[in-house]
Amino acid sequence: MESLFGKSKHSSDGGEHWMSVSDLMAGLMMVFLFISVALMRDAMNERDKIKEVAIAYEDTQEAIYLALVSEFSADLDKWGAEIDRSTLSLNFTAPDVLFANGKANLTDEFKLILRDFFPRYLEVLEAYKPSLQEIKIEGHTSSRWHHNSTDYEAYFKNMSLSQARTRAVLSFAMKLDEVRIEHYAWVKANVAAVGYSSSKTVRNKLGNEDENRSRRVSFRVITNAEDQIRKILGSQ
Repeated sequence: MESLFGKSKHSSDGGEHWMSVSDLMAGLMMVFLFISVALMRDAMNERDKIKEVAIAYEDTQEAIYLALVSEFSADLDKWGAEIDRSTLSLNFTAPDVLFANGKANLTDEFKLILRDFFPRYLEVLEAYKPSLQEIKIEGHTSSRWHHNSTDYEAYFKNMSLSQARTRAVLSFAMKLDEVRIEHYAWVKANVAAVGYSSSKTVRNKLGNEDENRSRRVSFRVITNAEDQIRKILGSQ
């Protein structure tokens, strides 16, 4: 303590007094400096760990995108599908191929597509499973229902429809022989069917809704980068 705060002062008659205010303040400043340096070091370490996760996330996103393109690029046109690089979504955007208007039953053509697509899709993602949080099968509709429906009625009618459609897609996919034999448990634990109604419609360059492109089914990959960052923050 003497090396940090200095020796205590003595009065002229030999009695001990508390150290001077200046010595006390100097000692406290040194303590605060040591604490600040330690906190800064921890913050920098935390920042570096998060940066590593972010870089790994970007690399994984790009790798998955390229793997999907490599596997499915020759099939996209005939399926009426496209791959969105930013969301890692493979979107089936030909509504007449997917379902009858206002119905949740898969067309025979869409069943053929799913038989070809889904087992291959799981094989592509096999190498990235440690980095995956979940796969979402997303159902989207246009904002239209019947011409005399209110916006509220149309939204919730389309909500029920989009949810029923994604459940039908997942149910059909899980019954495929390749999936049932090799991937059933993983799909059950990691693939979700979600209906978004018209909450994520597609807009053209003028900002108007593209009703055909809005009616789509998407298979979206979600990585676990956010979970890794939460673990880093929680360990500090």
